Amino acid sequence: MICVSLGRSRHARMIGEHQQLVEQGAELVELRVDYIGRAVNLGRLMDNRPGPIVITARRRVDGGRWTKSEQERLMLLRSAIVAGAEYVDIETDIASQIPRYGTTKRIISYHDFEGTPENLEDLHAAMAEEDADIVKIATMANTFRDNVRMLNLVKNAKVPTIGICMGEIGMLTRILASRFGSPFTYATYSVDKKMAPGQLNWKDMTRLYDVKTIDQETELFGVIADPVGHSYSPLIHNSAFFDQKLNARYLPLRVPHDDLHNFMDSIDAIGLKGISITIPHKERSLDYCTQAEASANGIGAINTMVFHDGERLGYNTDYRAAMDCIIEMLERKDAPKENALQGVTAMVLGAGGVSRAICWGLKQRQADVVVTSRTEERAQHLASEIGCRVVPWEDRHNQKVQLLVNGTPVGMHPNVDTSPFNASALNQYMVVFDTVYNPENTLLIKYAKEAQCRVITGVDMFVRQAAYQYKLFTGKDAPARLMRKTIKQATNPVQIH
Repeated sequence: MICVSLGRSRHARMIGEHQQLVEQGAELVELRVDYIGRAVNLGRLMDNRPGPIVITARRRVDGGRWTKSEQERLMLLRSAIVAGAEYVDIETDIASQIPRYGTTKRIISYHDFEGTPENLEDLHAAMAEEDADIVKIATMANTFRDNVRMLNLVKNAKVPTIGICMGEIGMLTRILASRFGSPFTYATYSVDKKMAPGQLNWKDMTRLYDVKTIDQETELFGVIADPVGHSYSPLIHNSAFFDQKLNARYLPLRVPHDDLHNFMDSIDAIGLKGISITIPHKERSLDYCTQAEASANGIGAINTMVFHDGERLGYNTDYRAAMDCIIEMLERKDAPKENALQGVTAMVLGAGGVSRAICWGLKQRQADVVVTSRTEERAQHLASEIGCRVVPWEDRHNQKVQLLVNGTPVGMHPNVDTSPFNASALNQYMVVFDTVYNPENTLLIKYAKEAQCRVITGVDMFVRQAAYQYKLFTGKDAPARLMRKTIKQATNPVQIH
């Protein structure tokens, strides 16, 4: 099950939202009575409730909003049990003060907002002894290893256990709860009302991830990034999986820059079959491959890794997608691949992973490549490895080029009023390619259209690279049209609900 947490200051609002949730299919709702601003009236909340509930009155030290006395809180929890709540959440340090009564099930809980203790098993054993029907442990994940420890605890527990790692690093513990044996997981009702760090909303848990149907046979994929919350990759890949009726899920996996080794050590424990790789891991991930395609080695970076029979196979679909877009726009499809862009002068803005992939692809096809970056040292390093020219960032508008590629994040949401290139330096003979896909119509793309340039948007490249990844992950052709429609709807500034 998914337990949806409700925290509202007014009884009427909480009752109304509870009713809405049950009508939408929610099987269990947590009423966070510590959010209620006045005296809590359990009768109003419970007497005509539309479905099963968990009553929780969380202290501030445990991440709640309870401001009255501890004696009042204990009395409230006892009263909820007497009134017949299906579940009552009781912190482990007060469990002995609240006896079992009737049919109410006891969730014995523990919260740590700083980290994940090393003695998880000992902590769990002590909690289970407090007459627990369910043990709930929620701790902050500071490293990917914390997720593995928590999920293994849930998997091996003799008492039904909910194990959650909080924060963005720990989101997968919420999504994969049922796969590892948790009786239920938690979600929040709305995007703007999170009860705990890293908590996902009810809509995403049910529609985007469909967590209730994840089982032992579900193939798991994901995107590693830092941060990862902004990524649309889970949306388009999961939409494609559902469209093709595949028992597969694609997860957001936040891996801090200095934690890649812990993530790579955790792949088998989580059960991942493949990953997309983005900032800041594209270059370092190559070191963890047992094999990589020639282009990935040439570029020095990957954006895709597939795990198969103990092998870690590296690919760069950024490069393939970008070359497809460029060659199609320049109408060079019929030219031999090795010199398809001969005679084209291209300037690439930026020296990160995407720029590196595009520079390498352009150079392989005999284009004259110029790279420029706000950090000239990075541009020099890239140019020396790829074999292209460098111009200082302040001189970028003085170059005569047929193809301009933006590989920087300048213009990305929410900073949509910036452009890495001046409108006055564009002309109708140029092709302008912006790899930023949110928004699709960046300020640079708007400038290019006004100058009557031909344009390639970040959505074009994003969908193509994702389609290549999908084929590598599943062996099936991706529903590219669906992917394109999904990303366009998601990044449309005018959202219709």
